[in-house]
Amino acid sequence: MKLLLDENLSWRMVPVLETYFPGSTHVCLMGLENARDAEVWSYAAKHNFVIATRDSDFSDMAALYGPPPKVLHMRICNCRWQEMAVALVQNHLNLLLELERPDVALVELP
Repeated sequence: MKLLLDENLSWRMVPVLETYFPGSTHVCLMGLENARDAEVWSYAAKHNFVIATRDSDFSDMAALYGPPPKVLHMRICNCRWQEMAVALVQNHLNLLLELERPDVALVELP
């Protein structure tokens, strides 16, 4: 499973996540900085990404449209990007299991 990190997450997380989520990237690295949510949604669906975000807009889109793409909503309070990366790494097996389920469109990481 590869993640497409939204603008509200740091691009610095990409190398840290590579071992656990191979092929992951950030919207700014894909030329999608300042893109509308619909453009990011379409790109993620077309290229088989899970959108990782802190933005509830993508959660709403997942509820409205369903997958693909799937959404990982990181509800972690304000913290440094390193802490967010650690949370993803520590929970990667559970996230993989949940996001592989065909009936799941959205997973939240508290």
